[in-house]
Amino acid sequence: MTAAVPLRARLRRAHSTTQTGARRREGIIAVGMAAPAVLLLFVFVVIPIGLAFVLAFTSARLVSPTPARFVGLRNFAMLAEDPVFLRSVLNTFVFAAVVVPLQAGVALGLALLINARFRGTDFFRTVYFIPVVTSMVVVSIVWTLLYQKDGLLNRVIEAVTFGQVEGPDWLNDPSTSLAAIVFMSVWQGAGFHMIIWLAGLQTIPADLYEAASIDGVSRWTRFRYVTWPGLRATRTFVLITITIAAFSLFTQVNVMTQGGPLDSTTTVVYQAVRSGYQQQQTAYASAISLVFFVLVLIVSLVQRYLTREKD
Repeated sequence: MTAAVPLRARLRRAHSTTQTGARRREGIIAVGMAAPAVLLLFVFVVIPIGLAFVLAFTSARLVSPTPARFVGLRNFAMLAEDPVFLRSVLNTFVFAAVVVPLQAGVALGLALLINARFRGTDFFRTVYFIPVVTSMVVVSIVWTLLYQKDGLLNRVIEAVTFGQVEGPDWLNDPSTSLAAIVFMSVWQGAGFHMIIWLAGLQTIPADLYEAASIDGVSRWTRFRYVTWPGLRATRTFVLITITIAAFSLFTQVNVMTQGGPLDSTTTVVYQAVRSGYQQQQTAYASAISLVFFVLVLIVSLVQRYLTREKD
């Protein structure tokens, strides 16, 4: 009996040593598998953010024989007095203020339609999602052709109005250029958020809808008290992702208008890229990027606070 106790103790120690060794090997394997992703994240995200923060307070240029020197808040003071930057901030906020609710609403409407059980649902899901998987550059080029003075859109307007209304030059008119980009962006991105809304709709228990049907409530009442509360988490995710994408508007502007006409479509991101590469003002572009980061962070935090779960 006495000899069995040390034996059991040795067995427990051996088992514990084996488990420790297995956990150590699993940890090494996990680190090895995560290392490439962490390295890429560090090289392409962490380092650029750090450099942008540092360069924003210097006089660095993309190509210059003069070494960069510390200039403090001079770049930010220049931003406050730059009418193009102020216009780009206004355009960005206007674009986001229109696109976020409009795209979210359109996507939710599409999700509600295809969530119903009827023949051809898979076909409509595919059709609505096709613009999402199409390159934004390709979409922008196609819509540029549609928006031309003699393009298809104006021809349709003339045909519907029997020639009484002549369509504008959408992208070359300051009063319509930003609206044209808004419409195209909503059309292109609605399919992606439709899928997210649809995933949220399918997590709502069917028992709630059955109980509502038994009570004889209307569709609006069912949506208000069953569907909308059940989409709380999905709603937060959709609004934040659309907001970040809206503030990051660049490709459409770069392909379709290059910020014009008269800076009516210039955005913060587009001006940062133009200042950094075309004008070679690296420090100034870094300051714009830093301001953009702060703006998006503030808006995202406000959105998260307003859509939080309340006790």
